[in-house]
Amino acid sequence: MNDILPEEAATWRLVENVVREVIESYGYREIRLPILERTEVFARAIGEVTDIVEKEMYSFMDRNDESLTMRPEGTAGMVRAGITNGLLHNQRQKLWTVGPMFRYEKPQKGRYRQFHQFDVEAMGYEGPDIDAELIILCARMWEKLGLGRLSLEINTLGTPDTRGKYRHELVKYFSAVKSQLDEDSIRRLEKNPLRILDSKNPDMQGVIAAAPVMIEHLDAKSTAHFDGLKSLLEKADVPYTVNPRLVRGLDYYNLTVFEWITDALGSQGAVCAGGRYDGLVEKLGGKATPAIGWAMGVERLVGLYEACGGKAGEQGADIYIVAVGDSAFDCAFVVAEDLRDRIPGRKVELNLGGGSFKSQLRRADRSGAAYAVILGEEEVARNEAGLKPLRSGEQQLNVALDKLAETVGTRLGN
Repeated sequence: MNDILPEEAATWRLVENVVREVIESYGYREIRLPILERTEVFARAIGEVTDIVEKEMYSFMDRNDESLTMRPEGTAGMVRAGITNGLLHNQRQKLWTVGPMFRYEKPQKGRYRQFHQFDVEAMGYEGPDIDAELIILCARMWEKLGLGRLSLEINTLGTPDTRGKYRHELVKYFSAVKSQLDEDSIRRLEKNPLRILDSKNPDMQGVIAAAPVMIEHLDAKSTAHFDGLKSLLEKADVPYTVNPRLVRGLDYYNLTVFEWITDALGSQGAVCAGGRYDGLVEKLGGKATPAIGWAMGVERLVGLYEACGGKAGEQGADIYIVAVGDSAFDCAFVVAEDLRDRIPGRKVELNLGGGSFKSQLRRADRSGAAYAVILGEEEVARNEAGLKPLRSGEQQLNVALDKLAETVGTRLGN
């Protein structure tokens, strides 16, 4: 788990603000979820035979002997919130959230045990149009952030019926080559053979490459849905590649799955990924509800933004107030609050902790401020302040205190 320092936080804030703006421009509303959920929410939703549930969740027993888990992902909590708060009863919802998630896994660049995600979910929508909207929304975010080196991969996992038939084909195939499977794959062979396709073991890639693919076992409904998605992406000029091996790592997906991937972040290629989970609401105790969503790691998005040359500008003060002498300091407190009231949106920093005139001017310069307001005993006696430009060749001038906010505001462009 790592700290996000002030210099980094400025870039995070810039990126997050763009993402929020784009998401909300499509009519999605923010929801804020608890970090802790009952463990069964994730075990039932994600699937017990998954790395997340088996190896990565931070779970503990509380004082009532109830198992709780720090959320490892956002979709299950979003669905639980929709059910318990009646948001899905004869309604459709377009929701988003952002916040920390927790997984006990090997830390590496762009992957931490506490990480942050945007989650965008649409519940109650059945057709491929919402699938396309969520993907196109991402493309608009990349454009707004000036990101390159991103490509889209899509696939379909079919309906539950076709998935069941495909599962049978996979079990048959992998059973015939069982001697070539690793320990995890053997364990998953009967319970969740699709997860074998998601194996990152390099020794398994040849066996996986020769396995049957879902796209060859689709029924008419699955084919129509996938064709509809591809058609809408093409109309929106969003390039894509069909990757028949893309299955995603969670059990609840069906039909559409997709990933936005990059080659700019080393091994951490997926920046944003998701898919359709039409059976999850019912699985968690609600009424059968079609749904789709995606999750995007903020760490990876910020890393890609920086790799593409993006950086937040300096977030220093606009005005720094220098005060030398007791009466000047008392006056400076009043002046600082007056400037904050009358020049909204500008950062006004007051020198605190004393210091000589020279040392205070050094602090003013380091603050990044455009102007220093100088108050000494003589200035206060004349009911004036010195206004010293710090970033331009303008001359310093004395300004009456009752005209100070107007003068500084004008020079700052307010």
